[in-house]
Amino acid sequence: MQTRSFGRDPHQVSLLGFGAQRIVDEHDCTEEEAIAIIRRAVEAGVNYFDTAPSYSDGQSETRVGLGLKGLRDKVWIATKTGGRTRDLALKDLEGSLKRLQTDYVNEWRMHNIMQPHDLEAIFAKGGALEALIEAKEQGLIRKISISGHTDPRLLAEAIRRYPFDSALVALSALDHFIYSFAHDFVPQAVEKGVAVIGMKVMGLGKLAPWTEQALRYTWSLPVTTSILGVSKMEELEADLAAADRFVPMNDIERVELFQEIMPLVRPDVLRWKAREWMAGEWYQLPELKW
Repeated sequence: MQTRSFGRDPHQVSLLGFGAQRIVDEHDCTEEEAIAIIRRAVEAGVNYFDTAPSYSDGQSETRVGLGLKGLRDKVWIATKTGGRTRDLALKDLEGSLKRLQTDYVNEWRMHNIMQPHDLEAIFAKGGALEALIEAKEQGLIRKISISGHTDPRLLAEAIRRYPFDSALVALSALDHFIYSFAHDFVPQAVEKGVAVIGMKVMGLGKLAPWTEQALRYTWSLPVTTSILGVSKMEELEADLAAADRFVPMNDIERVELFQEIMPLVRPDVLRWKAREWMAGEWYQLPELKW
């Protein structure tokens, strides 16, 4: 498994990251299957695991904790908080540590910064950033992170205000065409040594006919890792095989992919860039005060 350094930190994480949102009953994955999938991933060299307390009311975190039992020193665990205040965020972390069966997480991120008021809330007095800083000082977390699906300008502003260790952002080939994190965030992040983690790589499954090209597109960007959600062992094995075969995509291959997938650049497909999840209308970029 190819590895890359984690931004400013030389620690190596696997090119293929494990997105744990789907190892849950909601996606027809049993606890037994989830544990087997996780342990197979570690065996194959995957050492980056991403989860959140909001994924199936904590079931994802619980299963990550069970699957990684006895393997904690081999892996990097990232989880999230949707809380915008210090107190709500710390409450999230307390529950996450319990479900994950660990006394620390490697990376804790403020999740889904979508509107200017989200950004202002986390930076305000008593905001969530205070919780992350406190948790790091107490040894409960190692790295401070942020995530966004929709508006790259907000995350670009966030890393201007604070030296975040990492950012989880939407970097599918479809995202290339509208509100592009690849264009409007990644260069600044790389310059500042912020580790970039790619998500939405398969466009909620819409890029399945172009699986190999979709993975190569995102992995060819200056990302630390990209997280892929799986709910079946065969899905994991396919991702592992693609990671093993990976070679960077050249410009001609990229253009050929864009020509084929361009009709999918719609708000009902890129739901994370829609006004609302099921709206079918594009998110409208708000006017920013900074």
